[in-house]
Amino acid sequence: MLLPYFILIASTLLSPPASACELTAEQSEQSVESPERLTRSVTAMETHKVVPDVIPVGPAAVLTVTYPGGVTVDGGAELTPTQVKEQPQLSWAAESGALYTVVMTDPDAPSRADPKFGEWRHWLLVNVPGTDLAAGDAVSEFVGSGPPKGTGLHRYVFLVYKQPGKITVDEALRKTKNQAKGREKWSVSKFAEQHNLGAPVAGNLYQAQWDDYVPQLYKRFTD
Repeated sequence: MLLPYFILIASTLLSPPASACELTAEQSEQSVESPERLTRSVTAMETHKVVPDVIPVGPAAVLTVTYPGGVTVDGGAELTPTQVKEQPQLSWAAESGALYTVVMTDPDAPSRADPKFGEWRHWLLVNVPGTDLAAGDAVSEFVGSGPPKGTGLHRYVFLVYKQPGKITVDEALRKTKNQAKGREKWSVSKFAEQHNLGAPVAGNLYQAQWDDYVPQLYKRFTD
């Protein structure tokens, strides 16, 4: 059975806030990207081989990812599971009236050297109006990073796709924050192809490896 593995690698998530998951004016001001950071965040997809391991073509724009406390995702820089345990806020240049799909995926399960369970789907929202995550459909609720001890750095990839219209997804993809089984061996590229999403319009990534908070996260999963 693969279930023990899923419990092992899974981590927890903080329940989404009641308000829309958009940056406040103060946070937006603080998160303005420098040209250097924009370039680094976009080219990181190739530097860290997200292209072609996860997607065939990288996004043209950076996705701003901000965790409670002010920790931000910065083009492949390392963060700890402790720092990313709560659901982040996301910001990108959304078009008025457009719907979006938001994904967080780990291609390195159980390790980058042996990714036999990758991709592992950490987060999937569809039919998001603009950047209002709370108004979208949380198909697979957010799960933070929980890389197994001794497996080295994992890549955690955020991608945003503009939808051609409202989409309906396979009900088998629906997972609560306490469900790990069924998130493994997924492909965001195949999902995008199935739903005619095209290339991602924004993206970012960080890397993380085991820290001493991870065992506490594993205990919260029921499967």
